[in-house]
Amino acid sequence: MTRTHRNHHPAGGPARPGLAVRLGGWSTRHRGTAIIGWLLFVVVAVVAGAASGTQSLTRAEYGTGESGQAVRILEDAGIDEPAHEMVMLRADEPDGWRAAAGELADALTATGEVAPLTDPVASGDGRAGLLAFDFAGDPETVTDRADPVLDAVDAVRAGHPELTFHQFGEATAGIALSDMLGSDLRTAEFTAVPLALGILLVVFGAFAAALLPVFLALTACVGTFGLLALTSHLVALDEATNSVMFLVGLAVGVDYCLFYLRRERDERAAGRDPETALRVAAATSGRAVLVSGFTVLVAMSGMFLSGLALFHGFAVATILVVLMAMLGSVTVLPATLSLLGDRVNAGRVPFLSRRRERRAAAGRARDGLSGRLMRPVLARPGLFAAGAAAVLLVLCAPALGMRTEQLGMEKQLGSDAELTIAHREITGTFPGGPAPAEVVVRADDVTAPGFTDALARFEDRVTAAGRFGDRVAVERYEAEGVVRISVPLEGDGSDDTSKAALAELRDSIVPDTLGRVGDAYVAGDLAESLDFTDQLGTDIVPVLLFIATVTFVLMLVCFRSLPIALVSIVLNLLSVGAAYGTMTAVFQHGWGASLLGTEKAGAIEAWMPLFVLVILFGLSMDYHVFVVSRIREARLRGLATREAIREGIRGTAGSVTGAAVIMVAVFSVFALLRMQDMQQMGVGLAVAVLVDATLVRMVLLPAVMALLGERNWYLPRFLSWLPNVDHGEAAPEPAPAPVPLVPAGR
Repeated sequence: MTRTHRNHHPAGGPARPGLAVRLGGWSTRHRGTAIIGWLLFVVVAVVAGAASGTQSLTRAEYGTGESGQAVRILEDAGIDEPAHEMVMLRADEPDGWRAAAGELADALTATGEVAPLTDPVASGDGRAGLLAFDFAGDPETVTDRADPVLDAVDAVRAGHPELTFHQFGEATAGIALSDMLGSDLRTAEFTAVPLALGILLVVFGAFAAALLPVFLALTACVGTFGLLALTSHLVALDEATNSVMFLVGLAVGVDYCLFYLRRERDERAAGRDPETALRVAAATSGRAVLVSGFTVLVAMSGMFLSGLALFHGFAVATILVVLMAMLGSVTVLPATLSLLGDRVNAGRVPFLSRRRERRAAAGRARDGLSGRLMRPVLARPGLFAAGAAAVLLVLCAPALGMRTEQLGMEKQLGSDAELTIAHREITGTFPGGPAPAEVVVRADDVTAPGFTDALARFEDRVTAAGRFGDRVAVERYEAEGVVRISVPLEGDGSDDTSKAALAELRDSIVPDTLGRVGDAYVAGDLAESLDFTDQLGTDIVPVLLFIATVTFVLMLVCFRSLPIALVSIVLNLLSVGAAYGTMTAVFQHGWGASLLGTEKAGAIEAWMPLFVLVILFGLSMDYHVFVVSRIREARLRGLATREAIREGIRGTAGSVTGAAVIMVAVFSVFALLRMQDMQQMGVGLAVAVLVDATLVRMVLLPAVMALLGERNWYLPRFLSWLPNVDHGEAAPEPAPAPVPLVPAGR
């Protein structure tokens, strides 16, 4: 027995319109309320956010593992770890730096911003001296108070041109990082927005139509900036969060509007009146935006499963901006289109508009490029599926050797940056200087004889190990029952030598001595980096399982098809694998890094794999839902599966291409920024979207669906209770005779 799959309504009257149609209908009937309400909401969000300020993550909130426990002990005891800074002076002759070091010590003390100074330490050959000091006051505000100290160093440097000065520490690094992030975000804004506008101008051939998606995406991002400031008092944010939000918001906001606007204009070109064209766009592209957006939201929420506060901030930022983009696309956009009517074509660019009209006419007369591509793919789907899969696996292959670490400042900024050079010179002359390990011990009585003996044994073991520097500093906080010990590590603070020293400190020296008389933990830059990376390695599997499971369920409900739900997961994983492989090849191995104006880092930023996984699983749904919805829409009208595939790909090729070019352009802007982690994110996402929108959605997806044939629509009998979700109005042309589908459970 067979059944006919018809686009019908149950007896008793027409079905209730979908949410996208209802939202679009309300917006077109209340255009002023929708548009003015949107603008007022954005303004109020920005003003409220500016008034509340933004709460940034503290060191304790970043922490995890053993190092996180150490930082929390200090925080619970009310002990602020001061911001450390150091200046190295190098002379041609031994002790030639001492007079300048004395002047510098006096100048620093005169600022009132530093704690009491200790004597400078001489290098082995006596030609260099290291003056290490701590800032007084709250370490969280050190970058706001550092100018007098930096000016004092500059003044002494200017007075001693015969010496070489190198300065490194939390203040100088924090200021450099903040300035670079701010500058890079401005660069991204002023580059990505004109790029997106230019691409949309080519797509639509008219300024008004091109401006609409950019305007809505920008207002969504601006409003989210304000909302993020408000929510940061509940979920604190990392400095990179705004950049990540803008990256996702601009790409998603423009894409959603593009899909909707393109469908409305296609319906108008097909002869439908404005009201019907908007209703069809809402029922089809509007619905796809909601499904895709909801999938993205669920994928982003997977970051809450991470044990790291960094990802909680990323989750809040991306969820808010996607919600804003969705809301604007299904309300403000139809209201604006209804208000403008045919004036949406205002500002036509003669060459571009005529070219688009010729292409539209050509598309109606013949298949066009996408149709010509589909002919061989659908004629030999096995060959094309195998070929596309092979290319994707080659792109994925380098990811098998991926190394992750929390990139230090020297790798983030590049080898030629002033801070990188300073760090390299200081660690080369005074190993362990800028990045010592920090042992934190909590005990009932840190003055007891037993504790004092354990501390003495600890110092003896450190000296005997030969893996640590000589400048071991001990600070006792008797009232709080806490001791903090700074232990310089052999090596440059992040290499294998430093890691071996840290491992010995954690695995044997501390447990055998201080660990016997109290709670003892090891922190410091290297320890925190390793603990952060270990936590991410633990997080990625449950996050992947959550995202894959939820995506599978959403696709199953949306398309009532077990094969399509399974194919969705596999295709997404291939896109993610291509991103991982490309990032590993370029940034870990250095293949082609110089072409991008960057350099080999030897590793991938620790948070990048999990972030890219979540973002790509969400963004891939843009194209997947849009394309498969059009295929199923054609199938519901009675076309055979291969014909439905051909029509669905042909009908979405222009929108998918335009959306992909915009996303690739936006992500590529981030690939050209100065921060290594931003470069990695930009390259990984740009390559993944390019591969996903072309090789995956235009070749592999149709080839696999052609191989499956009518099995694409298979649904096990025990799942027949799933709702039959409406996929929008039928297109205006008459439908052929219905084609029987495979019965449920067969």
